[in-house]
Amino acid sequence: MNAQVSGSGGRKIWMIINIVVSACLAMVLFASGMSCLANKKARKRKKEFVCQRANNSNPSVSRFHHCNFQGRYDPQAQDFPYIKLSSIQAATDNFSDSNKLGEGGFGPVYKGLLSDGKEVAVKRLSFGSEQGSEEFINEVLLIMKLQRKNLVKLLGFCVEGDERLLVYEFMPNNSLDVFLFDRSRCAQLSWSRRLNIIDGIARGILYLHQDSRLRIIHRDLKPSNVLLDYDMNPKISDFGMARIDL
Repeated sequence: MNAQVSGSGGRKIWMIINIVVSACLAMVLFASGMSCLANKKARKRKKEFVCQRANNSNPSVSRFHHCNFQGRYDPQAQDFPYIKLSSIQAATDNFSDSNKLGEGGFGPVYKGLLSDGKEVAVKRLSFGSEQGSEEFINEVLLIMKLQRKNLVKLLGFCVEGDERLLVYEFMPNNSLDVFLFDRSRCAQLSWSRRLNIIDGIARGILYLHQDSRLRIIHRDLKPSNVLLDYDMNPKISDFGMARIDL
């Protein structure tokens, strides 16, 4: 008889424990859900404010629908100019096929000559590419903060209508993969030149990972994203997939 009472009492205790634990868990989940909802609304309000502020600052940039990009662009920054579409069209002969350097995941790349005589490479976002749009934003925001000898220099950008363009310094010897996978060009890569290329890439990565004010993980380092200047010095390019490591 005592054993039955003891067993019944034990089951009641376990039922009470289960009820209390379940109630606590439900309260935690509810509180977490409310917190996430509040944070989401706060981010939305901040984004709306950022968009409104950007729309008042630069009419051309305001037509660009990615508000996170708009809010972080300073049209007064003198060291990173906004280049007009008309200037880029004139530089590339209106994106003539004769000036086309190649095609990447982002879109086509064109050689251009600015009015001051500077040679440039213009990356043109493919129309209707949402993934490309995100890469465009990422690349502008990151490279605005990164200027280094072993990183390709971004001279400016353009956002007008449906056009999204990045203007880089021109790299006459194309990318490293062109030399590595071509038998005739591969012969131009002496061991000393190869060592110099390896050293340059390593210095660029060291800067991104350790020496820059932001710790950047490139995430897409490959021969086609290593460009070569007149003296075959390497410069890391294409930061569309890069991320800031917090």
